[in-house]
Amino acid sequence: MNIDISETQALIIQSIRDFAEKKIRPHIMEWDEAQFFPIDLFREMGEMGWMGVLIPEQYGGSGLNYHDYIRIIEEIGKVDGSIGLSVAAHNSLCTNHIYLFGNEEQRQMYLPKLASGDWIGAWGLTEHNTGSDAGGMSTTAVADGDYFVLNGAKNFITHGISAQVAVVLARTGEKGDKRNATAFIVERGTPGFNAGKKENKLGMRASETAEMIFDNCRIHKNQILGKVGDGFVQSLKVLDGGRISIGALALGISKGAFEASLKYAQERVQFGKKIVHFQAIGFKLADMATEIEASELLLHKAAHDYHQGKRITKIGAMAKMYASEVGVKVSTEAIQIHGGYGYTKDFPVEKFYRDSKLNTIGEGTTEIQKLVISRQLVDGK
Repeated sequence: MNIDISETQALIIQSIRDFAEKKIRPHIMEWDEAQFFPIDLFREMGEMGWMGVLIPEQYGGSGLNYHDYIRIIEEIGKVDGSIGLSVAAHNSLCTNHIYLFGNEEQRQMYLPKLASGDWIGAWGLTEHNTGSDAGGMSTTAVADGDYFVLNGAKNFITHGISAQVAVVLARTGEKGDKRNATAFIVERGTPGFNAGKKENKLGMRASETAEMIFDNCRIHKNQILGKVGDGFVQSLKVLDGGRISIGALALGISKGAFEASLKYAQERVQFGKKIVHFQAIGFKLADMATEIEASELLLHKAAHDYHQGKRITKIGAMAKMYASEVGVKVSTEAIQIHGGYGYTKDFPVEKFYRDSKLNTIGEGTTEIQKLVISRQLVDGK
């Protein structure tokens, strides 16, 4: 497995760094404190090719691979996890679901708009009473001639207010049945499709998180992705790739917190010497660097296996679980290295600390990842 950065990847990374320094870094705390979702920024990123990273060029995408994708999300996350989260959710969930399971007409209709950033995508699986237990969802879709009538609500949805299109999972069978859900493409403006409460969050505050509400929302059968009953199976495949993206986001946050800590430790003087030379600090930095390296290797192993056509359920869960937990640990140590200054909003590690926690929850909690891994170890299911 070769994960050396190619000349093309080096150019992509540099373009992201330049863009982030100019367009994102000056506004980080402004957006964070106001919980402002900078939707125009994503149109600019669409022009750069970062809103359709994995989508083939024939549909307006960049046609890049998962190794490229990891590095794109990572570089954005090093500056602002909120923006990285929105890019990840748009690419891996809504856009990727349509690409993987849409028919040619659906791909031609939606992917160019999503890949360009003209449209922002959302993906609706989670509900108020069914987080990890997605099979017990309450949102239903009842057949009525050529239409399905959706009723219910989704919560904790990235871009739940601003997305122009959403892939929505609704129950078309009995609770607990593995074939009980169907995926629908629902456009904003469809009667009965409304935005609900916007969440006031600990971190990732510039990434919009809100409810989506369906009240007798009529969706034509042409908007079904795949077949009736395939939605839950599809969602598991979508989440396999999505876990790589969240792991990449966690990796970016870890690297951002580490780089800030190394810089601070080389500048801060106590007892007549720079604190980086104290063993207590040096050992923290050594542990941080080692665990970041391990996270990166796990993520690229998952990407490698994906492109080899292997099933990545286990390795993807491992990579996501490990990288996200490392993100929390590294950002916690970053606060400690900065001391009192790390607890203030004048230094970047305070925000890395707040942002890091979501990665252990979103797209499957750490506990769910362990469940997935243990089942794969025992029976491969």
